[in-house]
Amino acid sequence: MTILIDKKTKVIVQGATGHQGSFHTKLMKEYGTNITAGVTPKKGGQEIHGIPVFNTVREAQDYNTADYSILFVPARFAKSAAFEALDNGLNLVIISEGIPIHDSIEIMNKAKENALTVIGPNTPGIISINECKLGIMPSHIFKKGDVGIISRSGTLTYEIVNELSRNNLGQSTVLGIGGDPVIGIDFIGALKLFEKDRRTEKIVVIGEIGGDLEERAANFLKNYSKYVVVYIAGRTAPPDKRMGHAGAIISAGKGTARSKIDKFMSVGIKVAQLPSEVVRLLK
Repeated sequence: MTILIDKKTKVIVQGATGHQGSFHTKLMKEYGTNITAGVTPKKGGQEIHGIPVFNTVREAQDYNTADYSILFVPARFAKSAAFEALDNGLNLVIISEGIPIHDSIEIMNKAKENALTVIGPNTPGIISINECKLGIMPSHIFKKGDVGIISRSGTLTYEIVNELSRNNLGQSTVLGIGGDPVIGIDFIGALKLFEKDRRTEKIVVIGEIGGDLEERAANFLKNYSKYVVVYIAGRTAPPDKRMGHAGAIISAGKGTARSKIDKFMSVGIKVAQLPSEVVRLLK
């Protein structure tokens, strides 16, 4: 078993008949992801790319029991869609962005009660190379190898993965934890999984300004068994201005790139100055 997903992982797509859902359902299926069903209320009985569509998650689960649901639904419907999936025993990948913080808190609490995993929200998803893709990552840039990646930023993930692949540094699993203030699996949770993964030898952590996820990850890495390289985005970001993600904001002097970089360096972790430098540090 790879980290979280592999070839055997069965997937339901909530919002499969929408424009984004339909587009990425096709790409995920072409990558080899085992998509068992789509779910869109009032669209039951249709097919999308040869995949049956149901009105409810319960109907989809009765048809073919899945492991994960991936959400391509508008933010205002995300909580009810997430609850429906969690109530039916499904782990979640939440692509949707703009979900209200209190909704995300409720989703995470319910997932914890049900002992289920949530990736996101506002995530590009997760991909185990040549195994399974759950998300919107452009699969052609990935190359199979032994570097695991954990990231808050989708765009930076693609940039760094592309650099790694061009330099014959393949990846094992690439996980976008999401750019919102409240998320499911975080850096520490992902690092624990990567530490147990025999396919992963080295790890790249891609962080950004805002919050303290990176600082807490640095504390966790003090006694970590695998080689880790870090890149932090937002070095020049001004205070109290959001940088891209809802969670990427420096507030009350906390969450700066400098504070995060210094924290990692204080525990002996190498930090790249530029995305392109990650390759050199890994080699």
